[in-house]
Amino acid sequence: MSHYHAVVWLDHNEAHVMHISPDDVEKSVVHPASPARHLQRKRGSVSGSRQPEDQHYYHEVVEALAGAAEILIVGPGHAKLELIKHIHAHDPAVVSKVVGVETVDHPGDGQLVAHARTYFVAKDRMLTQ
Repeated sequence: MSHYHAVVWLDHNEAHVMHISPDDVEKSVVHPASPARHLQRKRGSVSGSRQPEDQHYYHEVVEALAGAAEILIVGPGHAKLELIKHIHAHDPAVVSKVVGVETVDHPGDGQLVAHARTYFVAKDRMLTQ
């Protein structure tokens, strides 16, 4: 993919990755191998702790973002923060490409693309001043 910007909306069940340009969008969807496996509390655990995050899922999301020079990460919950942790731990070359992390509920694909385009235009304006 040869688009400069990419946005990923993710939760623990799926990630919508969109490489965007002013007149084009390339979309892919990434699913974890075991959906919601890591969201369930451990049965019988006194602490009620969560199972470990699915690092393979986050690795596939990072692979889907390949080729983008600037990445916006959005989502409704903690998955976006877990993706950031994964990137810092396993993909240091991608760290500098992440230009923003925002909480966004559950937009449609068109809304997500519009949000990302607005975000990148505003970001670019701030850099040129």
